[in-house]
Amino acid sequence: MPRQRKNRDYVNTVIGPGLALIALLVIASYALLGPTGIIAWTDYRAALHERTVELADLQKERDALRNRQRLLDRDNVDPDLAGELMRKELNVVAPDEVVVPMK
Repeated sequence: MPRQRKNRDYVNTVIGPGLALIALLVIASYALLGPTGIIAWTDYRAALHERTVELADLQKERDALRNRQRLLDRDNVDPDLAGELMRKELNVVAPDEVVVPMK
């Protein structure tokens, strides 16, 4: 019977804490190396920077399109823009105008 007691003491003092330590190491390694871990933060920062630049470009493009929409309002069309679009899309040129193509 003393031998069984030694085995039980061995389990309680060595194997139990050893398993707990292994579990903690697995959790810590996942927190460090996992998809949302500390090392992944640098990737997230780089992606955030790229998205911020892309967002700024898209906002500039949106503002340009809003301005163009405002200039093409049905009730108050900008005559310069209307003339430019008419010449570009319909190839409408007055007889006294000279067209200089630009590359």
